[in-house]
Amino acid sequence: MSEAKHRRLFENHLPEKAVDYCYALWQELGFNFRITKKRQSKYGDYRYDPTSQSHHISVNHDLNCYAFLVTYIHEVAHKVTFEKHKREVLPHGLEWKHEFKKLMLPLLREDIFPMDVLGPLARHMKNPKATSTSDKALFVALRNHDKNKSGLLLKEVETGAKFLFNKKVYRKLEVRRTRSLCELTTNQRKYLISETAPVQVFKN
Repeated sequence: MSEAKHRRLFENHLPEKAVDYCYALWQELGFNFRITKKRQSKYGDYRYDPTSQSHHISVNHDLNCYAFLVTYIHEVAHKVTFEKHKREVLPHGLEWKHEFKKLMLPLLREDIFPMDVLGPLARHMKNPKATSTSDKALFVALRNHDKNKSGLLLKEVETGAKFLFNKKVYRKLEVRRTRSLCELTTNQRKYLISETAPVQVFKN
């Protein structure tokens, strides 16, 4: 993909004032970047291919521009951390947190993020979590800017309540980090479902 096409990708998915910065990171750090279809389990991904010695970052296409930006910087921080420490540190350990903070700092501005996102994001960056969905205040602030928001996310369903997911009825049993243990009501089998999975309220 040409540099011009890559720049258009950034222009189509990022706040206007963040495009130059994010595009420059891509040019400087030399990683393959692509936008993927929606993934239930994650918003973005960083991978290193030892065979080709290449770095790959992907971000889901359906994120609003602010969530896209946070996810992009999150994954770039993984790339920088890997370059410095290889696999000798934890994926979301102190080294990654340091790089994430450093990369995000120039973007914490009112001309890039609206105030309802900037506040929760600034607090989040004091001690970043492994995912933005783990920080309820930031998750809600980012989701409020979704254009096609409909229904609920599993994260918003109370423990013990029933919900519809993929045309089946489940009961939410307990939260385990970024997933919930849920019981399929027809056979009582247990499944782990992402807390960001879109669900519907079940009405008896």
